[in-house]
Amino acid sequence: MSSPPSSLWGSSPGDGRSDGRHSQFTYRHLSQMASYNTSCPLRVVAHIDLDCFYAQAEMVRLGVPEDQPLAVQQWQGLIAVNYPARAYGIGRHCNVTEAKKLCPQLIHQHVATWREGDDKWAYRPDAADHVATDKVSLDPYRLESRRILAVIKEHLPHDLQKVEKAGIDEVFLDLSAHAHAVLLERFPELTSPPPDDDPSALLPMPPLSALEWQADALVDLDDEHTEFDDPDWDDVALLIASEIVRNIRAAIREKLKYTCSAGVARNKLLSKLGSGHNKPNQQTVIRNRAVRHFLSGFKFTKFRNLGGKLGEQLRQAFNTDSVQDLLAVSVEQLKSKFGDDTGVWIYDTLRGIDTSEVNSRTQIKSMLSAKSFRPSINTVEQARKWLQIFAADIFSRLVEEGVLENKRRPKTITLHHRHYAQTRSRQSPIHQGRLLDEETLLSLAKSLLDQIVAEGHVWPCTNLSLSVGGFDQGISRNMGIDGFLLKGEEAQVVKLGSKMLMKEEDAQETQPAEKRRRIDSSGIRQFLTKKEQTPCTGSDGAVMGNNGGETLGSLGSEVSPGAAGNPNGLTAPDEASFSQANHRQTSTTVHLCPRCDSRLESSEALQNHQDWHFAKDLQEQERVTSTFVSQPSTAGNGRPAPAPVKRPGRPKKKERGQSKLNFG
Repeated sequence: MSSPPSSLWGSSPGDGRSDGRHSQFTYRHLSQMASYNTSCPLRVVAHIDLDCFYAQAEMVRLGVPEDQPLAVQQWQGLIAVNYPARAYGIGRHCNVTEAKKLCPQLIHQHVATWREGDDKWAYRPDAADHVATDKVSLDPYRLESRRILAVIKEHLPHDLQKVEKAGIDEVFLDLSAHAHAVLLERFPELTSPPPDDDPSALLPMPPLSALEWQADALVDLDDEHTEFDDPDWDDVALLIASEIVRNIRAAIREKLKYTCSAGVARNKLLSKLGSGHNKPNQQTVIRNRAVRHFLSGFKFTKFRNLGGKLGEQLRQAFNTDSVQDLLAVSVEQLKSKFGDDTGVWIYDTLRGIDTSEVNSRTQIKSMLSAKSFRPSINTVEQARKWLQIFAADIFSRLVEEGVLENKRRPKTITLHHRHYAQTRSRQSPIHQGRLLDEETLLSLAKSLLDQIVAEGHVWPCTNLSLSVGGFDQGISRNMGIDGFLLKGEEAQVVKLGSKMLMKEEDAQETQPAEKRRRIDSSGIRQFLTKKEQTPCTGSDGAVMGNNGGETLGSLGSEVSPGAAGNPNGLTAPDEASFSQANHRQTSTTVHLCPRCDSRLESSEALQNHQDWHFAKDLQEQERVTSTFVSQPSTAGNGRPAPAPVKRPGRPKKKERGQSKLNFG
């Protein structure tokens, strides 16, 4: 690893202390830092959050002075307001007319839009007057977000990067391994083996009497601790992490002219709360000894996954939204009201305990382009014109994902159509052997539209959306060079594995979703393919809302049970959706199969899925019936054949989606 910047050295004066006292941390804790152990008490996590990102992006693009009030406009509403404009009382709840009254010198820059007939988004001075024919584009902000992410990665050691893009304007950094490497360089005594090779042995105390935090905003300590308490290794690790983050923020400022705030703490929960604690352009460090004092002033509804229905249930159950008030509630009380897993999760969260991992997944899972129509559209020609815009919008983002170089390409394309309260959906595979371009996307979209129109009762249409998903990593169906170089049995195994994988992929196009899911998680694919890491939420800065008829960004995904510290599988809100917080989110009705719990997008899809179950039942019935007919009806002596003897043992487990048929 390259040497750390000079600012990482000499900021913690030592006093040569050797009084024989020991740290509260062990050699095992120290080694756990290098492996990103989420339960390690020496863990350090940072959250970097761009200040008023959309507004900053427009200020940088336009060269606007930093003290100039500016807001980002979408139709007649505001989706971002910079800090100088906020000083006049302008917020996202204001429309343009109200904002101009509060601040006549306000610059209100409309977002870029797609327009019918154009092949690229553009900034248009008359965009606000063309809500019926324009569609909002967030591509300028996505591009800036990627530039910022690149700068962040440039200032981290290549082999010690664990970066999670949590939204278009925020990232999490697990700096544990990086801080561990700096600790060993700065304090060589830590490289010595533990006494008697016992990893549970306590570390010596740091040879420091005080820490120099420079410009960091430190959270006040509680009554049990003071600034003069001897620092331990967790304080030193946080100090190193804060210096790393300070250098990253300075580089973003210098190279791209953006300011950002940051929080540094022991986990994601605390670091995110810290980044918003002192805005703008500051960073807050929450030492372990200050966690309780820091959280005591919060409402738990500010915590992730406690701002919605679960948080409201918690507030009603105990008639308070204060963290401090709920600290007196026992874990057993919480478990009795919310179940064991959720109760324990709430109990830990209120105390700042969070073992969720920083996931290094920055690639998007799917892409969406949509438009709500006011007034509604009433003809196929109108719908096709919008599909052309959607296809151009999605393809421009696919180019950025490397589709032309065959780095990543989607497998499926889906069209949603809304007629009053009824939503219909059609999906089609994108053949992997063909060149994927804008015309291909448009052709597939038109075909899906024709299928929906053929059913009738589709006009007027109030919303159309086109999405692609199921991204592949690079060229598939190519056997590796090992298959040609290996000899004997090894070469046969590789060759057989490739053939089986190709057959499996071919079969998946005709298999229902639930069956494909079982195949994907078992069999030879588990050994021959790498798992594609995709984000829990739209990592490309998803912003899904209903502001002036727009649905923006990439599709998000639901948080699985236990993910990100969420024990009950609540859908995590996209952190980038702050710009659409005051608008309703358009949703699609989901139909569940009563037999296998598959999620279908429409009643028609559910009916087709149930027809498939019925066909499988008939096939199984015919197979069993033919087996009975082929068996002899007597035992050879004129008497009926005895019933087969049941052997002891465990009964065969019925697969998900199967049902037991009754015969006679």
